[in-house]
Amino acid sequence: MGDARRLIDEIARELRAVEQEIRNHPYLTELEAGRVRREDLKRFAGEQYHIIRSDLRSVALLVNRFGAAPSGPFFQAVLGGEAAALEALRGFAAAVGLDEPLLQAYEPAPGAQAYPAFMAWLALYGTDAEVAAGFLVNFSAWGANCGRVSQALRREYGLGEVATAFFDLFASPPAEFEAQALAVVEAGLVRGADPRLVRRAARLLQGYEKLYWDTLHALSRG
Repeated sequence: MGDARRLIDEIARELRAVEQEIRNHPYLTELEAGRVRREDLKRFAGEQYHIIRSDLRSVALLVNRFGAAPSGPFFQAVLGGEAAALEALRGFAAAVGLDEPLLQAYEPAPGAQAYPAFMAWLALYGTDAEVAAGFLVNFSAWGANCGRVSQALRREYGLGEVATAFFDLFASPPAEFEAQALAVVEAGLVRGADPRLVRRAARLLQGYEKLYWDTLHALSRG
């Protein structure tokens, strides 16, 4: 797994500045200070509802494409995680005043939906190595931010564990996730996956992740 580990470490170094911008995003600072209006928390729930529903279909397509390949179990596990996330999200949505019809009626913002749009493109056209590398690089920052959001929602907004379950789910990924993702990347490289495209997938997913937080911050300030 040496080639995959080296490649992922190189990508992480190249994207360190973007990751720090995500991890230190002003939206988080505002949330932790209790300055994000409760009404604007609905935006987080509404955007994530559309993101997770899109990602569910994207990962299902990956299972369809790679289900019989060695990477199949990895994507099947990710699919189960997405399904659990959608269910947990409903607890947060209910806490901020959104039921299922309101979630369905929520009109998403383009900047917040760039990530799932590219994820859908990867699911259709990308290799399993590109997708696994993108997940591996991106999920670290996303998980860290989810942990901070959960704590802020409990401390500043009085939400309980049902309401924060969505964030707690991502803040504590399965222990085997990294090793499984690395194995998918390694196998892909052995089969001839282009490292340049693996880097590109990770860079774009990370960039779209930052755009998500930028968009939420701009909407909350607006």
